[in-house]
Amino acid sequence: MYDVAIIGAGVVGAMIARSLSRYDVTVCVVDKEHDVAMGATKANSAIVHAGFDAECGTLKALLNVRGAKMMGALCEELGVKYRNNGSMVIGFDEEDRKTLQILLERGIQNGVEDLGIVEGKELKELEPNLSDRVQCALYAPTAGIVCPYELTVAAMGNAMDNGADLRLGFSVEKIESTDEGYVLSCGDERIVSRIVINAAGLYADKIAQMVGDDTFHIHPRRGEYILLDKECGNLVSHTIFRTPSKMGKGILVTPTVDGNLLLGPTSVDMEDKEDKCTTAEGFSKIIAEACENVDGIPMGKTITSFCGLRATGSTGDFIITAPRKGFIHVAGIESPGLSASPAIAEYVCDMLKKEMTLTEKSDFCAKRAPMHAFREMSIQQKNEVIKKDPAYGKIICRCEMVTEGEILAAIRTNPKPHDLDGVKRRTRAQMGRCQGGFCSPYIVELLANEMNVPYESVTKSGGTSIINIGKTKEVLS
Repeated sequence: MYDVAIIGAGVVGAMIARSLSRYDVTVCVVDKEHDVAMGATKANSAIVHAGFDAECGTLKALLNVRGAKMMGALCEELGVKYRNNGSMVIGFDEEDRKTLQILLERGIQNGVEDLGIVEGKELKELEPNLSDRVQCALYAPTAGIVCPYELTVAAMGNAMDNGADLRLGFSVEKIESTDEGYVLSCGDERIVSRIVINAAGLYADKIAQMVGDDTFHIHPRRGEYILLDKECGNLVSHTIFRTPSKMGKGILVTPTVDGNLLLGPTSVDMEDKEDKCTTAEGFSKIIAEACENVDGIPMGKTITSFCGLRATGSTGDFIITAPRKGFIHVAGIESPGLSASPAIAEYVCDMLKKEMTLTEKSDFCAKRAPMHAFREMSIQQKNEVIKKDPAYGKIICRCEMVTEGEILAAIRTNPKPHDLDGVKRRTRAQMGRCQGGFCSPYIVELLANEMNVPYESVTKSGGTSIINIGKTKEVLS
């Protein structure tokens, strides 16, 4: 029996697991997918919001501001790239200026520091490539950017290194209450835990219904994105938002921590919780609005596109409640969920302290080695590493300059990847201009050797996403 079972291995579930691994309790995280960060965490804007957007007095406002303040130190501990680049919400007319003034006042009440409205020469000095149509902007220097799946992998890995268990491919089908706690069932598999935390993202309402709670509903909100090559990453230095609407913060233009330029997202409410298709209509909207925001976006440098689904709750706020003894909902964690995630974990731990004793471990290790350490070393440091392990001297992904040694290290490090996309999220191999066209066969071979499985059984993203059906000569004959 576990002390705590967490349903959902997105950024929120991983952060809660990592926070709990600090204490002398047994923790198990379950997820229906084949890897961590496979839901809303995998495909979002990667923004650490300053905290001026959420309504005053909401959990979104409280935990966003707190989480943003925690993010820099947290990323340093976990070896994750983080950049405090600041954000700007741009206005094109007097109506927009009124909205910016409301956001400014709200942000000040929420506790956001150093907010201000800029215009004229100061505006252009901050962002020279803004469209000339932009008249003013709300400037938030405390905002930042982070890689959401890298953060999740690191947090979950750190939790596992400190004793937490991870069970992937465990789709919770039934929850039974017992005198001692709860039994989670997936087919013939069972996990027993005293306390359950429901951090199941889009499916949090389904999990709630399994314990008789139908007080909230979660629906997906589609968000499509376009990603441009690294040579475009310096077009803007801040995250550029449009004035927000009830559907979100509009089409943004932002650099990423890895040096690319990201455009999006769209915002379309839907019911299908699995439909991640991209659309021509969505791309047209992204291109049109992004080019209104910033001049000179080289759309011909697009290298990929993708779609994410946000878990939008029916209450309008984060749903962090304890509807019954030993069961906690952490649901409806849409934007600014990534920004708030470390504070959400802290908040949930405080809730748990009312139900159980949390004694800190003497041997808890908060540090985790960065997955990108090698590429950031000096030439001399790299040569020293290569002397010890020649695999670091063999480039596998030429676009991103990722070595065999880095890929092998990722495959051997918690939480371990089992497919091409898992390696991609951990190392950036396959994320460059060719999108894996050259390096994929080599990575498949490394995965097959490390997992001791046939070459043909390695998939792109789990399930039936087979890449190879056999050796060429055998298939042809």
